[in-house]
Parts: sequence; structure tokens; C-alpha cells
Amino acid sequence: MRSILITGCSSGIGYHTAHFLKARGWRVLATCRQEQDAQRLQIEGLESFRLDYEDPASIEAGFHETMSRTGGTLDALFNNGAYAIPSAVEDLPVDALRQNFEANFFGWHDLTRRVIPVMRKQGHGRIVQCSSVLGIMAMPWRGSYNSTKFALEGLTDTLRLEMRGTGIHVSMIEPGPIGTAFRLNARKQFDKWIDWEASARAEQYRTKLVPRLYKAADTSEPDAFELGPEAVSRKLLRALESPRPRAHYYVTTPTYIAGLSRRFLPQRLIDRMMAKL
Repeated sequence: MRSILITGCSSGIGYHTAHFLKARGWRVLATCRQEQDAQRLQIEGLESFRLDYEDPASIEAGFHETMSRTGGTLDALFNNGAYAIPSAVEDLPVDALRQNFEANFFGWHDLTRRVIPVMRKQGHGRIVQCSSVLGIMAMPWRGSYNSTKFALEGLTDTLRLEMRGTGIHVSMIEPGPIGTAFRLNARKQFDKWIDWEASARAEQYRTKLVPRLYKAADTSEPDAFELGPEAVSRKLLRALESPRPRAHYYVTTPTYIAGLSRRFLPQRLIDRMMAKL
């Protein structure tokens, strides 16, 4: 039975992919940031334990727990689970950005480095990173998330080149709008970190970002082009089971549009389009 370690499985993309791959015959080790969420998944029939990207000790413990359960082997790693801190870049506290990088980037790198020697020793493996359309094209008010995903794209592209000939394949999945709790989590981070009323852009926050953020978090209506997490699960399956996996898997229409725009449109036109969002 092929084994995969998936992070961020308490809800959304991670939750769906864990159940999806288990149904496909994979042995899934589904981790969560909170112990109570791991216990809930255990009741649902998944092998689950705690792994929090912002907690290096939990990354080490989660890796060793994985190795203990599998006998020291692992066929695949799906790095997943990230959050945004919506704000203008000038209002983003350094501590907030640093914490966001721990959760969205450094923790991923820590876990990946632990897994690579295992895969190299066994002669095969798949590493799949859940990136974003915002790792392809930046959008205003999303500087923290944009920067973590752009960093992830660069690091993963480099890793893919360096793993050539090792039997370890590296891919990125590029979702766009997916129906998850992402927006609600973003609102919590906004409330925690951003003193928008003291900002030089307070009026823009009041008329633009705050209404959109709170409406998006409270409504059940999907965004335009929004897909369910099953769309990501299908692309993940291709990255895991294809004999020649792609470097990048686009998921939603906005991701395809962003990829084509970066390739064919001048930056000045792209900036004009993005400034309107």
C-alpha cells in the first residue's frame, strides 16, 4: 500500500484529499495543527496526529510518528495548509509577516528536508506542494500571502531541478478560488494583526477591503469560478500516480488566466488589471 503524509487536514483541501486518497487505496497519514482535530479524523477512520508548521517540535515529532507507523518509508508528501493576513503591505507588522512565513513556507521546508533522505534511500518519492494562483500573479491587499507563495514557487522549482535523476518527482498544484474556510481564517488574522483605522489607507479599508472581507467570510455564496476541494484532489491524484508528473497543475479558471497573462501580457497592463481588484 502506497503511503502519503498530508498536512492541514482539519478541513478544506487537506480534509478532502485525505479521504479521497484513502478511498483510492492509499495509506494516508493525515495531520492537523490541533490535537482535537486529529482525534476527530481518527473517529472518521483516518490515521491522524498533530503537526503544526509553526511549531518545529511538532514537525519533528510528526515526522518521527510517520516513520514509526510506516517502518521508515514514505511514498509521497503533500504539503498543504496555509493562511493569509489581508492588508496593505505598509500596514503589515514584521512579526505578522514572520509568523505567516513560518506557517506557509519555513515549516514546509523543514518537513520536506526530513522526507527527502527517506525517499532518496528508497529510490523513489513524490513531493507535491499546494501553491496558489497568488504564487503566479500578485494581487493588492494580499502582500503577505503573495510573498509566501512566490517564495514557495521559487524554492520548489529549484528543488525539482535538483531532484532530477533521484527518482523523486516534485510538483506544484496551483488552486485559485476553492470553497474552504480560507476566508474566515483570513478575517481572524486581519482582526489579530491589522490596525486599519490608524492606517493612511483607512478609507480604502473601510470602503473596499473590510466589506469584502467580512461579507466573504459570512456568506455561503461561492465566488465566481470557485470550485470545491475535490478539484484539487483530482489534480493531486495525477501528480501522485502519473508516470511523468507535471511541474505545475493549474486547477481553476483564474489560475489558467493568470498563467497565460504572465506569459503573454506586458507588466504594465497586468498592473492596471490587478489594481482594479
